[in-house]
Order: sequence, then C-alpha cells, then structure tokens
Amino acid sequence: MSIRHGLLALLDQGPRYGYQLRTEFEARTGATWPLNVGQVYTTLGRLERDGLVQPAGEDGEGHLFYAVTEAGRAELRQWFDTPVPRTNPPRDELAIKLAMAVTVPGVDVQSVVQGQRRHSMKALQDYTRLKGQALVASPEQQGDLAWLLVLEQLIFQTEAEIRWLDHCETRLAQYAARPAPPEPGPAAAPAPKTGPRRRART
Repeated sequence: MSIRHGLLALLDQGPRYGYQLRTEFEARTGATWPLNVGQVYTTLGRLERDGLVQPAGEDGEGHLFYAVTEAGRAELRQWFDTPVPRTNPPRDELAIKLAMAVTVPGVDVQSVVQGQRRHSMKALQDYTRLKGQALVASPEQQGDLAWLLVLEQLIFQTEAEIRWLDHCETRLAQYAARPAPPEPGPAAAPAPKTGPRRRART
C-alpha cells in the first residue's frame, strides 16, 4: 500500500494539511488501512525533500498546507500508468505461519487451518454486509465508489484465501495418507580385506 502516492493523489485535487489528508485517505478506503497523523507528516516531509510537494501557506489556525508540484503530478501519473509489480509479492503472514507450522513438531496444523477458515468466513460475512450497506447508501458518489471497490477487493481476496485454506487441508490429508518410507535394514557387514595373492612357485 503506497501512502506516498495516495497522498499525492489527494493533493492533486488541491492543497491540504496533514489531518485533512489522513481523514480523506481513510474515508476513501473505508479506514481499511488506518493512518496516524505522524505517518502522514513523515511522508509529507519525504515528498517535500524529493521535490514532489511544497508548502502552500497556513490558515488562521496554524495548519500548514501542502500542494503538489509538477514533478509530483508526473510521478502520480506514472504510478497510475504502471502496473503493480508481482515480482516481489508482499509477505503474507498466513502463508508464513502455515509454512512454519508444518515444519515445527507438535503443532496441530489442521487446527491452525480450521481456526483461520472460521476467522476468514466471519470477515467475508462482514465485508459482504458492508458492501450491501454501501450499495444502498449512495452508489453514485465517487467516495462511495472508491470504498465499494476496496470492499470488493477485500471480498475477492478473502474468498481466494478460503479456497487456498481448503486446498491446504486437502494437501495435508494427502500428505498424511502417504505410505511411510521403508525402514532401513541392518547394515551389511563389510567384507574382510584381503591382501594381494601370492603367485605359486613352480
């Protein structure tokens, strides 16, 4: 998730200060990826350092506004035009957990899978309910459309996770049903060493 480019996208619509950026970012993503103000200002500092945003004055309450620069707009357009790379997929905690569980003695991997499936099914129900509410509210609003797209991504992602968990359970069952490797037999005694034969004298 690119906070950097998300803030650039918001600033492309006009100058804003940190708390406004945080509020709008969370509103458009349904607070799926909550930000704190410290993250926002740290990112703004880096964007300013890189010449992508610049200070744009203060209001009467002392809020410092930032505006996007032409270089910032160019980077934002490049971000929109460039596919998200899959060459370095993000670390998935669930995949790492299961990979470790199958290699650590004493872990009930089936229980881990079933517990995660219950959790994922509950999350899927919650996302589906929120999607229904979003469709009923005001689907013509762009902010609601943004939240709806995020919700649908979460739904598809969770559905895929549940299918993967089902696959993991099948794979574990297949692995458990494999015939055990044969026990190694007793090692054969090494043949006695013999010296070179002497030729008989004639």
